[in-house]
Amino acid sequence: MPNYRRRYGEGGTFAFTVCLADRRQTTLTDNIGIMREAYRATCRDAPFRTLAICVLPNHLHAVWTLPEGDADYSRRWRSFKLRVTHAIGRRVWQPRYWEHTIRDGGDLANHVNYVHYNPVKHGHAENMDDWPHSSWHRWKRSNAWSPPPEDMPL
Repeated sequence: MPNYRRRYGEGGTFAFTVCLADRRQTTLTDNIGIMREAYRATCRDAPFRTLAICVLPNHLHAVWTLPEGDADYSRRWRSFKLRVTHAIGRRVWQPRYWEHTIRDGGDLANHVNYVHYNPVKHGHAENMDDWPHSSWHRWKRSNAWSPPPEDMPL
C-alpha cells in the first residue's frame, strides 16, 4: 500500500473527487435529496465555501475554500460521507478521495470548468445546461464566474 500524504493549507482552496465503492451504481443521483441535506448539514457544522460542485451517478466533484486558519477538509468529507451512509443504510463510498491544492487563478478556472463539464464528458448530458446536479446553473444565472487572472494567489 502506498505511503499517501495529504497536503493541507490553512484557508486554502482545494478540488476533490469522491467516488462510490461500486462505480457501477447510481446511488448519488438516485438519492440526491439525501446528498443535498448531508452536504448542507456538513457545511453548517463546519463552514466552507463551495466554489463549484457536480454530483454524478457514481462520483462527485467539488471545489472548496476553507476558512482562514482551518485546514481540516478531511473532517468535513468524513462527516458528509457518514451522513450519507447512515441515511442510505449501507456502505456507499470508497474509503479515500482525491484532492488537489489549487495553486493560482488559472488552476482554479481549470478545475471549476472541469467540475462543470464532467456530466458532458461522461455522457450524462449533451451540454452543461442539461445536467441538474451542478453548480453550473448558479454560475450561469448570476454571471458570477469569470476566470481570475493566472497569477492570482489563493
